[in-house]
Amino acid sequence: MIRINYKSAGTPPATLLPREGARTRADISLIQYDAESLTETRFDSFEELIAKRDPHKVNWINIDGLGDIELLQKLGEHFHLHPLALEDVLNTAQRPKVERFADHFFIVSDMIYFNEAKQLSFEQVSLFLGTDFLITVQEECGHDVFEHVRERLRAGRGFSRKMKADYLAYALLDATVDQMFPVLESIGDSIESVEEELLDKPTRASLKKLYEAKRLLLHLRRVAWPHRDIFNTLIRDDTELIGRETQIFLRDCYDHITQIIDIIESYRDLTAGLMDLYLSSLGFRTNEIMRVLTVVTVLFIPLTFLAGVYGMNFNTAERGNMPELNWPFGYVLFWVVCLLSVAGMVLFFKRKKWL
Repeated sequence: MIRINYKSAGTPPATLLPREGARTRADISLIQYDAESLTETRFDSFEELIAKRDPHKVNWINIDGLGDIELLQKLGEHFHLHPLALEDVLNTAQRPKVERFADHFFIVSDMIYFNEAKQLSFEQVSLFLGTDFLITVQEECGHDVFEHVRERLRAGRGFSRKMKADYLAYALLDATVDQMFPVLESIGDSIESVEEELLDKPTRASLKKLYEAKRLLLHLRRVAWPHRDIFNTLIRDDTELIGRETQIFLRDCYDHITQIIDIIESYRDLTAGLMDLYLSSLGFRTNEIMRVLTVVTVLFIPLTFLAGVYGMNFNTAERGNMPELNWPFGYVLFWVVCLLSVAGMVLFFKRKKWL
């Protein structure tokens, strides 16, 4: 079930409450670069971070952990981040969205990845995009999908270090979108295996797998659809925060998320069809069982009749009673008649194609 985090009724707006169970100390890191150089630094305090900031370079500030409220407040004061946006950072049930403020963008996205236990995890990541900085706030440490972006920055490959902070924001959003493809591939393999099970021998275990895939697709749809609005807003932005060159790359992201949505909808239709297939297979098996039981019952009707007639023990000495009871081969004749009756009925059923 999707859990919703919410504040108590009557709490003032823009109240920053630490996430339940989060560490009180957040990990702070800074990747600072331009076309010629790159430095990576970790800090223990906000003051050390600000002292290192260089407005002539791109400053990627990453915060891991949602328990340090004081750190978020200092970030908001220094970078003029709106208190409601900071509140949304701590509310991890946020719908992916983008909001435009005076001198920065606030973007909420979802990361999807397989954890150490090979289980699918969803994690919210919040981005604040300014002219020379990009602040990312994550729920946990060491589980993001941005390592390939960091490697490109270190190696200076492609456009990574030649562009501004808006391109970095695109690269991170692109990483979150591309991570959905292997997840959907895994779901597709699971649905295919369930389909084979349903065609061969439908079981409750197959139905359970199908329901799990359906719920997961519902969650993925909840994540994917708002991302299309995010990219559409960023592509149409006419401010200096999103450059024209970056908007071209964002259009590619828009195409990817549209493709993902199409795949999700196709899989949802397929799971609905497999649900019908399961019910049809179950009904077909029930009909087969009932047909076999009906045939067995019909075959025993004449046998029951004959056994009932000759089991009444009439007195054979009286006239008008059963002479067959005293025949030397009466017992054998009784079984021959029974077997011929059953054989005749089986041949009749086969001619009618009931068997």
